Amino acid sequence: MAEFSQRGAAMSPLIVPVIDFGAFIGGGADARRELARSFGHALETTGFVTVVNHGVPPRLVQEMYDSAKSFFGLPAEIKNRYVPPEKAKGRGYLPMGIESVAATLSGETPPDLCEALVFGSLQRERKGMGAPNLWPEQPAALRACVNRYFDALAALCAELMKMAALALDLPEAYFDPYHSDPSLVLRFVNYPDQAAPPKPGQLRYGAHHDYGGLTVLRQDSAAGGLEICDRNGVWHDVPCHPESFVINVGSLMSRWTNGRWRSTLHRVVNPGRELTGSTQRLSMVAFTGPNDDAEIACLPTCHDENHPIQFPPVQAGEYIRQKLAASMELTIAG
Repeated sequence: MAEFSQRGAAMSPLIVPVIDFGAFIGGGADARRELARSFGHALETTGFVTVVNHGVPPRLVQEMYDSAKSFFGLPAEIKNRYVPPEKAKGRGYLPMGIESVAATLSGETPPDLCEALVFGSLQRERKGMGAPNLWPEQPAALRACVNRYFDALAALCAELMKMAALALDLPEAYFDPYHSDPSLVLRFVNYPDQAAPPKPGQLRYGAHHDYGGLTVLRQDSAAGGLEICDRNGVWHDVPCHPESFVINVGSLMSRWTNGRWRSTLHRVVNPGRELTGSTQRLSMVAFTGPNDDAEIACLPTCHDENHPIQFPPVQAGEYIRQKLAASMELTIAG
């Protein structure tokens, strides 16, 4: 059994390394294992890693960004046509004022200063499974762009899980059976200019842990960005690198690894009030996870006599649904 040390990881500095993913996609066995070790070390010590040369075409990423930005620029009466009746976070348009992710940690908190457009798994929709997505008619290119972006992200996530397996000293295909019908939710988040000062404790996106497997983020360089928290409670910026994705560990993945991989507290802060010009920010997020009915129990390489199992098994879909419900219900109650 490979040795690992959560105690050692706790003493490491909080640094988000940059990894060239092209060496994994096109490399031989030795190169893939070496890169996987770097990937795993980052997720043990920091819980975040930035990947470049990831294989998703930059032109597609830019087209998706432009289409999403065009949607958020539409009048509210048009965007509100796509609010799901149940206000579920799994699909549709979510206007400002109905969500507070920090509620999952600290109870009632002010609503987050953002709006979102969410698409549930297109793979499942294409099979006629579950509730269909709500597809805006404007901009006209949005639906086709989302479909192409979804397929590109699905391919990237499949490679990421192969790297994850090698990083955890498992066979490269270990996670394949858990991802025969995986969860992949695309969430486009707009953080508008803030004409009025935020309420006390109100952020663009409150401090939280992601809920699922690995999260794949395309962030932009606008002011008021992503920060992560170290074990001493100190917050650090996550730099924005051109044509990159930021990968981080969700709570479900952390449980799966017995806490070996760190689900790091993070937030999106407000831009400084002294700034002039637009501070609008747009993030494109892919939340990944295993099959809904997968039982998530401690991986065989993540426990031994020095690292006893910390968490009981959970069903993947139910675990994430409970987390989502908490962030909505506490906000609505407030």
